[in-house]
Amino acid sequence: MKLFLKGERCYTDKCAIDRRSYAPGQHGQRRTKVSEYGTQLREKQKLRRIYGILETQFRNYFGMAERMGGITGENLIILLERRLDNMVYRMGLAPSRKAARQLVLHRHYTVNQKAVNIPSYLVKAGDVIAVKAGDLEIPVIKGSLEIQGKKGFPSWMEVDVQKMSGLVRQLPAKDDVALPVKEQLIVELYSK
Repeated sequence: MKLFLKGERCYTDKCAIDRRSYAPGQHGQRRTKVSEYGTQLREKQKLRRIYGILETQFRNYFGMAERMGGITGENLIILLERRLDNMVYRMGLAPSRKAARQLVLHRHYTVNQKAVNIPSYLVKAGDVIAVKAGDLEIPVIKGSLEIQGKKGFPSWMEVDVQKMSGLVRQLPAKDDVALPVKEQLIVELYSK
């Protein structure tokens, strides 16, 4: 399944998923019956790889989602969507989530005029994310902002292309995040 991990490359003909519809290697075309546990694990791994986080951190996010009250699966996706590296990617200030993570680690962004270098920083409604004043000419940031500007921005955030900044108007809802993941299977996996 295409998870759009490589940024703009996933929209071109060079995407590896479009080249073949089976797993790579000698035994990739073999058919195997997947168990219920296997499908639940595959959904969890898919969500982990989309956001680029490790197992312990993912488990901690799941614990937070359980304690929040409401639907646990939706809370989990909203928590993952609130991460700073994901917000930078959604605003078009980075070509992919991996690139956004690296750019955040290198202190290229500010949250409410304070430099933040923690990719897992949870953004709140009303926060302003901007590119630092000295980093406005970085080609990766400028190029990705132009590409995202053509596609459009999410409805729950305001992006100023000229200033290279964005305002989080409200926290995203489950319907605002279009991910190819069945979060109920992840909840079932962790509730065993």
